[in-house]
Amino acid sequence: MSQTLGVKFNDYGQVYYFGSGPFVVREGQHVIVKTDQGMGLGKVILVRQAPKEMDDEAPEGHKPIYRLANEKDMEAVAENEILSRDAFKFCRACINTHKLGMKLVDVEVFFDRSKMVFYFTAPGRIDFRELIKDLVKEYRTRIELRQIGVRHETQMLGAIGNCGQMCCCRRFMRKFVPVTIKMAKEQNLFLNPTKISGICGRLLCCLSFEQQGYEEFHRMCPRVGKKYQTSLGHMKVLRSNFFKKSLSLLDENFEEQEVSIDEWNEIVNKPPSEEAKAEAKARSAAPQGRRGGRRPSRPDSGGQQSGEPDSPVADQTPSAREEKPARDDRKRRPRKDMPRKADAPEARPEQAASSPDGGDTDDAKSKRARRPRRRRRRPPKK
Repeated sequence: MSQTLGVKFNDYGQVYYFGSGPFVVREGQHVIVKTDQGMGLGKVILVRQAPKEMDDEAPEGHKPIYRLANEKDMEAVAENEILSRDAFKFCRACINTHKLGMKLVDVEVFFDRSKMVFYFTAPGRIDFRELIKDLVKEYRTRIELRQIGVRHETQMLGAIGNCGQMCCCRRFMRKFVPVTIKMAKEQNLFLNPTKISGICGRLLCCLSFEQQGYEEFHRMCPRVGKKYQTSLGHMKVLRSNFFKKSLSLLDENFEEQEVSIDEWNEIVNKPPSEEAKAEAKARSAAPQGRRGGRRPSRPDSGGQQSGEPDSPVADQTPSAREEKPARDDRKRRPRKDMPRKADAPEARPEQAASSPDGGDTDDAKSKRARRPRRRRRRPPKK
């Protein structure tokens, strides 16, 4: 029975599928396969049995492997690893010699040494023609310099993430998906760059793992901040809780309630019940007191009130109180419906009049004092 094999050429690379052909392969073995770049040695990480109808053909259209790897092949792989380390040191020395603004990340040597790939990162375009000449002169093979991003650099080198474990891109991720700041907003995260960024300086890849669950939850939830008519009365949605699958509501009594999504679907868009109507009627019929307390009456004198026994006014007779002249110089607040002194018709001729000695009146002086002073213009600096 033919098999479908999942083969990886390096730890952080993608998984490619091949057919086993006439060979019986187990998980963990190394095989030799033909690729577009030439012969390659890979490790089998997945074995899946193909159906019986496809025994004669390649399962699911996959190319068959060339053969199983032997001891000589493994020795060649070890020599290629030594060559890649030497090439890494030599290439870094050439970069320092030519003073190029690039960072060398890794060197890959193909199984048959038909090609060597140098991975590097750089902020912009690099003119590395002289560098390629030095590498070709040293190793006498095809040389390729491939520029990668910071995410792929972290994937190749590996690092410890904010969670304390190996980075997801190094451990199990094979393809990068786009991560946006909108995902962090929908997941109610603090938009602190140090909290939502990974070792590479980009947004955390794990934000995309839970995005589908948040999108489904938000589709079931009502709009936050909107009022709805429910069987319990008018309710305003304050916030939603993804982990509890619940909503926080504010009722007409300004009391907060928490209901689940299933309970919300039962009460929303329904007329209020008899209990809710009775509560609303009782609330409207209840007398509503004034918010501010009544201001105490001001006594006639600056000291104690007239009703107190120690007050001298309490000992006076009513006739004595009437004979006491009223204080007309007391300041009172002008009413809104009364015209101001400046708008009164009898006050206008007095404002226009001047003093007997030929000077201006106090009103004219006050108007003159209100005028803003003109600032003196400074000459422009030469």
